[in-house]
Amino acid sequence: MYRSILILTVLSLFQLPTFAQSVSNQNIGEMTLLLKDSARNRPVTTEIWYPTRDTLTQEEALQQMDHKRIPVVRAPMVRNAKVINQKMPLILLSHGAGGSRQDLQWLADGLVRRGFIVAAVDHYGSTYDNRIPEDFAQPWRRPLDISYVLTALLKDTLFGSVIDPKRIGAAGHSIGGYTVLALAGGKLDLDAIRAYLNTERGKKEVEGIYPNLLDIVNGVATTASFINSPPLKDTRIKAFLAMCPAIGQGFVRKDQMASISGPVYIMGAESDSIAPVQTNAMQYHRLISGSKLLIVKGGHFVFFSEAYDELKKQAAFVFVDDPSVDRHEVHKKVIREAAEFFNEALQSEKGAMIARLF
Repeated sequence: MYRSILILTVLSLFQLPTFAQSVSNQNIGEMTLLLKDSARNRPVTTEIWYPTRDTLTQEEALQQMDHKRIPVVRAPMVRNAKVINQKMPLILLSHGAGGSRQDLQWLADGLVRRGFIVAAVDHYGSTYDNRIPEDFAQPWRRPLDISYVLTALLKDTLFGSVIDPKRIGAAGHSIGGYTVLALAGGKLDLDAIRAYLNTERGKKEVEGIYPNLLDIVNGVATTASFINSPPLKDTRIKAFLAMCPAIGQGFVRKDQMASISGPVYIMGAESDSIAPVQTNAMQYHRLISGSKLLIVKGGHFVFFSEAYDELKKQAAFVFVDDPSVDRHEVHKKVIREAAEFFNEALQSEKGAMIARLF
């Protein structure tokens, strides 16, 4: 009894929102930021989702129910809505090769409803509508995109005042999973990944991503870019979630992970044929001391949004799962796991004190 009274008293003193309040009383705002890293002459378009108390008009709600305009399952979004004026944690998202900043919106939906701000980056040259071989072959450009956007958001007149700089995490899928682990401090062995890609299995894998990509990977320009790349670890980011992380073959020694200090959660898909679990998710898990591992049912694209029927017909490889796989249930589990992981890893001092009471 006395313990319950103490907990209630502490909660009232700190006036922290409960989990139920954060889910039920917040809508999702959405904004597109047309950022450009002038130092690298590189556009870094960013989608940001955040809690808001603004609501959709009836016309906006009807537009968002049009499956021809929005062919994937997503929560209603209030464009350019007002931001709730309170400090919130930030999660940065990195998409896979040939994807887009919208690919992990389902995860953003779930995290925003739990009180996070989420920002997803378009990695220039590695999106579905902007495919440049050199950018596919030089994945170390991607962590620099994330770090640039983080700096821009912390300086932003609108979001800079509501992002808690002590509570920043990152999540990514496929090559975006590598991106996140590079930000954590993982150091790619270019010779190891090149050796793998020159095997018969590696050649088949890389040709499926981009024709003639192997020639670029073997090129002098790529090597020079790798050698001259600045350090990729970003100490401002405190927690890291990698989903179906790719190019695990470029990580062969524990010393490549020696710089990783923040908590790491690795998720794989048991039937992944693009980034097979044993040589990717499991390989990272073996090398990163203290990392957490979850293997879900499904293939590589089970981490993509759920699609409506027309899009399923057009892109069955991406949006249609084996009958034994329920993508909706996988997403629910991943959202729950991700929220718990980031909440625990990014606790504020007040939150940590309360957690110790339970």
